[in-house]
Amino acid sequence: MSDLAKQERAQLSDAFDRFGPDSPTLSGDWTTRDLAAHLVLRERRPDAAGGILLPLLASRTESVQQQIAAQPWPQLVEQFRSGPPAWSPMRVGAVDEVANLAEFYVHHEDVLRGADPSARRARSEQLENALWGVLGRMGRFLLRKSPVGVDVRAEGHRERPLTKAGQGDGRVTLVGAPGEVVLRVFGRGIADPAVTDVVIEGDDAAVAKFAGFNPSF
Repeated sequence: MSDLAKQERAQLSDAFDRFGPDSPTLSGDWTTRDLAAHLVLRERRPDAAGGILLPLLASRTESVQQQIAAQPWPQLVEQFRSGPPAWSPMRVGAVDEVANLAEFYVHHEDVLRGADPSARRARSEQLENALWGVLGRMGRFLLRKSPVGVDVRAEGHRERPLTKAGQGDGRVTLVGAPGEVVLRVFGRGIADPAVTDVVIEGDDAAVAKFAGFNPSF
């Protein structure tokens, strides 16, 4: 079993330490403190996490997240670094990889590129292959509201669709390394395309439609 999720957790924790609690991120208007609180809530307060996906529960989620964020910064970072509580299924390696790899990878890049949009880190072949798998597992869900059909093409991987056949009016192809395409599919690089290294190919109308599309849960 891969330890990529554990590696991303450790590296993201180090990034929190390095940038501090008030650094901007690519997660909307969240600072690093907000982002760390979100991650801790997600793992330690499932009773309050429903608002992450369900708008009707968002006010409770936001309230609890603010309470978590009010902790001293070193304590908040350590809560994330130490991982979920013993009762959490995310303690199981296979569950950790499926539930957390994409989450931690995207938020790690949120911190790095939020501080410096030109920041890029080297990604191992193992990580790129795992992120290619993330696109296969999650692409259709994340892009279910896309106004056009979406395919992906990455060097070393066969081109494949990310949306169901016949979706939308027109079709585009996202071209880039798996790690870059994951960021775009998770909604990064919309306001500032230079934040991700992804080329959108297709006819002008389809590209324009997709360029303004913000995937949401």
